[in-house]
Amino acid sequence: MGVLPPLDALFLWGMEQLLEFGLGGSPMSSNTKLLVMFLISAGTAIASYFIPSTLGVILFMTGFGFILSLNLSEIGFAFKHTMISHLDSSKSKNVHRGLRIQYGWREFIFYLTVLTFALIEASLLHRFAGLSSFAKASPQTVASCILIILLTIMWILREIQRVYLFGVFRNPFYPKDVRTVPVLMEKQRRLMKVGVVRRILLTLVSPFAMIAFLSLDRSLQNLHSVSVCIGFTRIFRMVWQNTENALLDIVVVSVAQMLVFSPDLWWNRSLDTGIRLLLVGILRDRLLQFISKLQFAIAILLTSWTEKKQRRKSTASLIALNVVFFPILLTFIAVSALLSSPLLPLFTLPVFLIGFPRPVRSWPGPVGAAACVCSDTVYYQQMVPSLAVALQSALAAGSLGVSLPGSHYLCRFQDRLMWILVLEKGFTYCGVNIKGLELRETSCHAAEAHRVDEIFEMAFEHQDHTKILSPNHHFGHILTPCTVLPVRLYSDARNVLSGIIDSHENLKHLKDDFIKVLVWMLVQYCYKKSKTGESPGNADKNRKGAFPADQHSSAAERARPLREDDSFSVDTIEDWTEDSDIFDLEPSGRTKGRKEPGQLGTTPKVHLSIPGSVETQSQDIPQEMSPEEKLYRAVVLGLPAVDKGKQEEVSPRVEFSCSYSELLSIPEEWRTAPMPASKVNEMRQRFPEEWYHFILSQLDFFHLKEKPSDLLEDLIKDKALKDLYIHGVLSCCFGLFGLDNTVPAPSHVFRAYTGGIPWSVGLDWLTGKPELFQLALKAFRYAFKLMVDKASLGPAENFKELVNYLEEYENDWYIGLVSDLEWQQAVLQEKPYLFSLGHDPNMGIYTGRVLTLQELLVQVGKLNDEAVRGQWANLSWELLYATNDDEERYSIQAHPVLLRNLTVQAADPPLGYPVYSSEVLHLPLF
Repeated sequence: MGVLPPLDALFLWGMEQLLEFGLGGSPMSSNTKLLVMFLISAGTAIASYFIPSTLGVILFMTGFGFILSLNLSEIGFAFKHTMISHLDSSKSKNVHRGLRIQYGWREFIFYLTVLTFALIEASLLHRFAGLSSFAKASPQTVASCILIILLTIMWILREIQRVYLFGVFRNPFYPKDVRTVPVLMEKQRRLMKVGVVRRILLTLVSPFAMIAFLSLDRSLQNLHSVSVCIGFTRIFRMVWQNTENALLDIVVVSVAQMLVFSPDLWWNRSLDTGIRLLLVGILRDRLLQFISKLQFAIAILLTSWTEKKQRRKSTASLIALNVVFFPILLTFIAVSALLSSPLLPLFTLPVFLIGFPRPVRSWPGPVGAAACVCSDTVYYQQMVPSLAVALQSALAAGSLGVSLPGSHYLCRFQDRLMWILVLEKGFTYCGVNIKGLELRETSCHAAEAHRVDEIFEMAFEHQDHTKILSPNHHFGHILTPCTVLPVRLYSDARNVLSGIIDSHENLKHLKDDFIKVLVWMLVQYCYKKSKTGESPGNADKNRKGAFPADQHSSAAERARPLREDDSFSVDTIEDWTEDSDIFDLEPSGRTKGRKEPGQLGTTPKVHLSIPGSVETQSQDIPQEMSPEEKLYRAVVLGLPAVDKGKQEEVSPRVEFSCSYSELLSIPEEWRTAPMPASKVNEMRQRFPEEWYHFILSQLDFFHLKEKPSDLLEDLIKDKALKDLYIHGVLSCCFGLFGLDNTVPAPSHVFRAYTGGIPWSVGLDWLTGKPELFQLALKAFRYAFKLMVDKASLGPAENFKELVNYLEEYENDWYIGLVSDLEWQQAVLQEKPYLFSLGHDPNMGIYTGRVLTLQELLVQVGKLNDEAVRGQWANLSWELLYATNDDEERYSIQAHPVLLRNLTVQAADPPLGYPVYSSEVLHLPLF
């Protein structure tokens, strides 16, 4: 029934417990590392038994204790790639990637120096000062006093960096009303210095002080036994692997020895110092687990009544039973702590069972191997590297409290929630896993996230902390605020565009701005093509060989906007036109494919004539008619006639007055739009000639080896080149706005921005040129963003300022849609700004969304480890054994105190559903 452990979980739990409490190691982030480290550590303990010299035993334990506490997997990875880089210099640039610790000569020299001093200290103290027993004036007593002072100082320096002392009273030394990074850096300078001092004491001073205490111990002077080898092998490694807990254990043993000097006492007579430290370490761990589990059980009992939404008909009965059988409940909690197994609240009700023992990771699969990836994943992918750097400093300074394997932290910024699990820890490194929870908040998610925001705001942002040591109003919650971290990430701002997008004046200038932006974009496109040595005018000929017909068709189909059901299209006409009968020149149908220019010359389609009918086809008439031609035959739209015998779109050759104009000429296929002469003349009058001249004057043509001095003047005077741009701009306007000059409606602007304009002949021609269509769509989005900026910041004063706007859009912005693949790529590339246009059909409003990359404050809090393990144990039991997979089950509903819904989300898939889960991140702590 899910109470007895599976064999694999029991085996891994046993190895983890032996490695941590019997051999002084740390839980590992993977099963393979756990097995390898357990075998090496056990071999070290066994080998120390067979060393005949006491000095040799001391040196062996000190050396291997230090070496095994290092991050050997990452050191091996760095060594492997260093060797590869020496063998193949071309790969040397790719040696270190991702978030791995970069080990170099500096780290190697540091570790070698620390190891050397540790060996020298241990050997000298053991040789010359190890003959005296523990007494009031002995060297070991002096070392004990030093350790007590160090523990006190480090405890004070750790607590002074947290926002709450003991989680109960607000720290008077912590900065008040911290909301921005500059304010935090200004107010936290002293605390940063405190963190540096504590890091030095923890990394260098404390280990050497503990080695001095151990080397002076009398138990190592005589011939060693099995208990001596096990106990001292463990503590010599724990000095480096888990310095804080080792310091606490040694101080407890030292105080006990100072208070009790009687040699006849069992504690002094039967146990050596190593075994005493082992027993104290186990007792410390189980006691802390018991307290955490008791807090978790009391929180469930109280909130089942105090939280109205958690109150059920059976709540009073369950509370009464727990009160009556409280000794049994304490027994369950004590046994659960003794076995280091989670306390399982059945369906998260106040009915408690003892879960089966399992490793600290709680889940069997590889770390970070699975996540429910969606469009929101990229925001976590972008911020995790910066968050890892900030966590590195906070963990090293101690502002996150005592971080042990199995510790859980929750980070909050706007709508993002990051769940951090500490997997392993050693000398100057820590392995963590970071998960990102969903951004689309459900009602349960929103309720718990709102409580998290309240807790953090009360701790960091409220200014009414006038009382000294003001209490934590959310004491008893499983989340305790720790600190804030500066992280480089995207802030998300959403604004309602009412008054901008529906302004007639703004929409009136939108077309003119679009023409200007499009001219600038076409000139830049052709200029960049000329730099690559490819003439834009011959670009189509080159692309015809690069894009086969099927690729061209697929590209055009992707670029084609979605048609509305009520939009006017050829397909709707073919159902009711009189020409659509069995004697037509071509079979009609809604599913018939559209012929592309690249498909000309393929095998002709054979049409069998109907008996009794007159064959009307001739060799000079095409076998198929295009949908446009069917449209012209169906109704008269006043559009120019199309030559049905025309097989290709051929543009007349352009005679330039300047020989260099060919470098800026637009591609030939972009000149083939069927435009009436009257519209061309109208566009010639609307064409911003001064703007066009200004853009050309900004070109430098540095890539040309020989150029005339009056090159720019000749380009400006070339009327043929200007006519090409007039025709190109008109073609794009024809595709996006049609031939009329009416002011576009806000709905049409939104459709044009999203690429969802209803079908038209001009749009069909434009989407047949995917590259031009993308340029036109990009220009329209730039023009829309320019309209928003002009409405909020004022119009551009001159052409230079307008060019600066456009260059900023090009270099620092991505302007598009959240659903675009390019949007996700821009986030990962850390574009400084992103803009998107949205529409809420329920409220009938248009919204603008702006993401800004900047360094902002992320709030971090520590979670009750046993509350998380207990809820995860219930989740595993309920879904795998009770098979209760109801999406609306009680155990997944919102619980503002236990954060039940968020905890379920943070579980590994398939039981949980985080949208992001990182691989193991190894953070250096030196």
